[in-house]
Parts: sequence; structure tokens; C-alpha cells
Amino acid sequence: MLRENDCLTIVTGQQAGLFSGPLYAIYKALSAVKLAADLRKQHLKAVPVFWIAEEDHDFDEVKKTFFLDKEGKLKTSENKPKDYLENLPVGFVKLDETINETIANFFGHQPFTEFTDEIKAIIAGTYKNDETYSAAFAKLITKLFADYGLIVLSPLNEKLKKLCAPIFAEAIEKSDEIITALLERNNLLEKANYQPQVLVAKNSFPFFFQNENGERKGLRNDLENSKFKIQNSKLEFDKAELIKIAQHSPHNLSPNALMRPVVQDYLLPTLVYFGGAAEIAYFAQNSVIYKILNRPVTPIRHRASFTIVQAKHRRTLEKYKLEFEDLFDGREKILSKIVEQFLNRETAQIFDETEEIINTQLNRLNQNLINNDLTLSANLVNRRKKIQWHIGALRKKYHLAELLKNEIIERRIENIFAALMPNDALQERTLNVVTFLNLYGVNFIDWVYEATNTNEENHQVLYL
Repeated sequence: MLRENDCLTIVTGQQAGLFSGPLYAIYKALSAVKLAADLRKQHLKAVPVFWIAEEDHDFDEVKKTFFLDKEGKLKTSENKPKDYLENLPVGFVKLDETINETIANFFGHQPFTEFTDEIKAIIAGTYKNDETYSAAFAKLITKLFADYGLIVLSPLNEKLKKLCAPIFAEAIEKSDEIITALLERNNLLEKANYQPQVLVAKNSFPFFFQNENGERKGLRNDLENSKFKIQNSKLEFDKAELIKIAQHSPHNLSPNALMRPVVQDYLLPTLVYFGGAAEIAYFAQNSVIYKILNRPVTPIRHRASFTIVQAKHRRTLEKYKLEFEDLFDGREKILSKIVEQFLNRETAQIFDETEEIINTQLNRLNQNLINNDLTLSANLVNRRKKIQWHIGALRKKYHLAELLKNEIIERRIENIFAALMPNDALQERTLNVVTFLNLYGVNFIDWVYEATNTNEENHQVLYL
């Protein structure tokens, strides 16, 4: 369908994370797949496209992933090939034999279920020795979305890069105008109390240089000499030389974060791009690049956003009369609430009564001091804070003492935070999809697909 002139694309993308990375990469793909399907129902030709951000060289962001172990605790799995080179795009980083041990440890710490063998075979069949991080990611995503027609694009592909030559050359020709416009846009954003996502300086340039070894190096504009220098290198070019590189060796150039969407939409007939909050903020900056290059600015929508709640965690929430939103108050407040409402209400009531009596008496004392000596009243303010602090500290110790007698409750709450708010952030920003594939099988993708509503703008909580 994509080859046909009247076909549109619904695009999304993400870095090639280990074993697919955080859940939100899956939710991005689901958003694109679902909207494309909705459009086809209206007799419009539309296909979902996943652009792998494999030109990025921040390997620390993709080399590890998080999952829940047999006890429900948050664990990390990490793989760094022995011969890894710094500044290499992720698409060029090759897995080695260490990936086999990583996979074994990854599944060895997770509960064994009726789906474990199948999911482990999928991971082992895609993340293999001598496969690049990006290709392994692409094969896994393609496998998981086999029934949905998701097209995966590799921007490092040389044939694809050749198609980019015209937009690369034009952007280099107009690079001064682009940087000036970006600086003006950043100033406007800051005046409106928004923080630009990408730092832009006067000597910035919208491309990286990718040498023959595959290393991705920054390019900076030497304004005094009208040259463009490669960082940490003696190599430099004038604008005409860079334009020639764009025309004849585009594989030596790599667009930066603000230029990438423009290139992406030059190649594809993009109707909508699904992104996260940071990507949406990129478009507040880079829309000026679209205009300078005479390209239509792409409409952008927020991807689907979910928290998956397993049955056991749902029962715990219900037992202690907690809503998902309560977790944003943090562990300490949740545990304190449980102690005082479900474990030892009598002591909690005495604490409340004690605080009320002390505050009443201190208010009486303060009124008397005001009438006699204002300096003593001011002194009482500080001592009141100390008294309240000591009572609060004693109350916390009482909470801890109760929890020590009820370790099961504390463990359940810790597991809820590990599963629903890992690293004190939304689940989708941390957990890997394999956590749920291992528990529920590949049908998990279908379940979330059915729950995906491309018109839904709020975060959704899905109870399994």
C-alpha cells in the first residue's frame, strides 16, 4: 500500500532499546497501528510506520531495560558488547556472545509461566550474536506486530539515505537561516515560560558528521572563518563541501533531533506523528525548520498512555481503599494511611487527639503572651514547630513499628510501587513489555490494542 500514490502514513518512532525498551515504545506503535486501521475503515489508504531512531549515539539510554522478578521487585537487565565503541550510532552497535547470558539472566529472574518458553524463544530469535541492536529491535517489533502490518524503517539504510540527499543539501544551504530562526523561537518559548527541549547556540548546525568508522560527531559552525568543524577533530569543511557530501555521500551526514522529523516527513506522506511529551515539545521548536524548507508542518498527537494493573495489585488497592492516583502521594504517605486506618486506629486517634489538645493549649498560651510580651510570642512560634516536629517523628516511628509487625502489607505495597510506579514514575517509562508477555503471552498486545483509543487524551489504567 505504501508504494501507492494515494497512501498516507501514520508515523511514530523510538530508540532501539534492549528487548524493545520501555513500554511506551509499544504504546507508540499501537497508536500508529490503531489510527491507520481506523482510517482504512473510512476507505482511506493509511499504513503505520515505526521509525527506529538508530542514528542516536546515546548508548546508555538503550543498553538496559527493567522488569519485575519472581518476587515482584524491580530488576535491571543490561547488555554492553565487549568491543563497544563510544559515539557509535546504536544502529551500528553489534551484539556479541554476551547477549546469550543476558537473555538467560533476564528470564532466570522472572516467574516461569506457560508462556515463558515461547517468549524466550522470540527474544533469543531476534537478539542474537552479530545482530545489531537496531536490527534486533526491528525484528522483535515486527514479530510482535506481525498481524498489524507495521512497517519498520531503518534510517541508516544507505538506499534510504540517498533519498534524503535533496533535503540534506537544502538544509545545509539554508543552515544559517535555520539556526537564526531556532534561536528566535527558543527566545519566544522562554519568554512564554516554556523550556526548549533542545539547546541551540549560534554555532549550532542541524547535522552530525558520520565518519567511515561509523562514529557520529557533532558539527559546529566556526563563524569567524566560515568553516564547519567536526568536534574533537581537525577536519573542517566549507558550506559548498558539505553540500557536495549531502549530494554524493549522504551516509556521512546524520540529522540532529530537530532536523530528524523534517527528514522523516520528507521521505514519508505523513498524516500524523504520534509522540511523547518531549517530542511534542520538539515541534514547538522545529516547526520553523519546516517553514524554511517549504514543508508542511506535521500534525502531532500524544501517543496512547497506559498503566497495566495485574489482578493481585488490584485486590490490594481495593482492600486498602486506594485509587491509582493515590500512589502519586508516595510510599510513606500510603503506608501511613494503611497503618492508621487498617492496623492500629486507636493509636492514630490518640495521636490526633494529642495534637489537637497541644495546639489548643499553645494557641491559648500564645494569646496570653501577645497581651504581655510580643517577643515571647515570636519565640513560641519556633518552639511550636519543634514540638510538632517531635510529635510527627514519634508518629513515624509508630508507623514503622506497626509495619514491622505486618511485613506482608509492607511487601505488598512495595510490590505495587515496583509494578505501577517503578523508579517513582509512570510504569510505561520504565517496565519492559516482556514482563507482561511472560505472564499473559503475545495476546497481551491484542488486549492493549483493543483498549487503544486514538482520541483518548488522558492516561488510562487497564485492570487485567
